[in-house]
Amino acid sequence: MRITTWNINSLRLRLDQVLRLLDVVAPDVLCLQEIKAEDHQVPVAALADAGYPHVALRGFKGYNGVATFSRQPLTPAPHHDWCGRADGRHVAASLADGLEIHNFYVPAGGDVPDPAENDKFAHKLDFLAEMRTWFDTQRRADKPMILVGDLNIAPLASDVWNHKQLLKVVSHTPVEVAALDTLQSGLGWVDAVRRMIPPEQPLYSWWSYRARNWSAADKGRRLDHVWVTGGLAERVRGAQVHRDVRGWEKASDHAPVTVDID
Repeated sequence: MRITTWNINSLRLRLDQVLRLLDVVAPDVLCLQEIKAEDHQVPVAALADAGYPHVALRGFKGYNGVATFSRQPLTPAPHHDWCGRADGRHVAASLADGLEIHNFYVPAGGDVPDPAENDKFAHKLDFLAEMRTWFDTQRRADKPMILVGDLNIAPLASDVWNHKQLLKVVSHTPVEVAALDTLQSGLGWVDAVRRMIPPEQPLYSWWSYRARNWSAADKGRRLDHVWVTGGLAERVRGAQVHRDVRGWEKASDHAPVTVDID
């Protein structure tokens, strides 16, 4: 099984890029974040024509929104409104064999890393805490699951271009990393990408639009993740960040991430 996650930053705007990726990478399951469309606006027919007729959607007007497309049938799971907001940040579905896939778009958190001064940062921390509680109470560690998406946190020193400079920058602050670690440890989630790519190796999946020569400057962060429950960890066979896609014309600021699982 090949699963790809990608913050597309508008599916309708970048539909051609999605279809190109499907042709080049050929995942079995494609999980998109920030589709920026309501359910009825999502180009499901184009994805079906490309070989992905099965879809689980949580669209949202104007921004946010997540969608999972699959070659094989999907059974959508009942949705949950995190932090009491119906804002299109999570969609879950199961394949025929029972494997459950959770597709998340965690709040970015704004610019000020202080929950007392920044409601967006407080929302981000609350969202992560609620994820931990929900999975701990609603799921078991022995259930085969994959959690993917733009988690908006780069946890390792090698996940950012400069660890010391970014310690006070939202997405790499110690409080966010601790919250992500707490979530990950709850069900013993395994970082499938870092299982295949050594943690010492610098690895990024996002480069700001502000840097015109983003590739040469290489001031990236690894914000996009694929986790698996423990029973699947030994079956991970490969992982890749498709850095070249960030260089496509009118690209998203995120690169797709793919994991192969036996």
